[in-house]
Amino acid sequence: MTIKEINNKYKTEEAFVIHLEKVLWNGEPVCPYCKSTYQTPKPKEHRYHCNNCNTSFSVTTGTIFHKTRVDLRKWALLIYLIIRNENITVRGIGEILDVTKDTAAFMVKRIKTELPENKEKLQKISTI
Repeated sequence: MTIKEINNKYKTEEAFVIHLEKVLWNGEPVCPYCKSTYQTPKPKEHRYHCNNCNTSFSVTTGTIFHKTRVDLRKWALLIYLIIRNENITVRGIGEILDVTKDTAAFMVKRIKTELPENKEKLQKISTI
């Protein structure tokens, strides 16, 4: 899989967010703070307002993608590479994803921290 294949499948980051919602929530938004399913969608933002605990959230809240500025499609490619045990240096990952080596190292650390307990979910996220 390449970044080009991901970008062909998910033309925009919004399309990938919809994919994430299907994988992580089974299409049914769940508040990461109180686990309520009683929420109101915010138009055009892919965010939700929880009517139970009165907070705002998105599918990335409380995940490895939380507060990232890196395109989520790049995260998917890196997850794919790590799960396949590709032996690539952080500098090589930076070149593949077109990010700095520090950003690549940050992303690798987050994914490897999450991998032992959520490998199955990560595999679903990175499949095309």
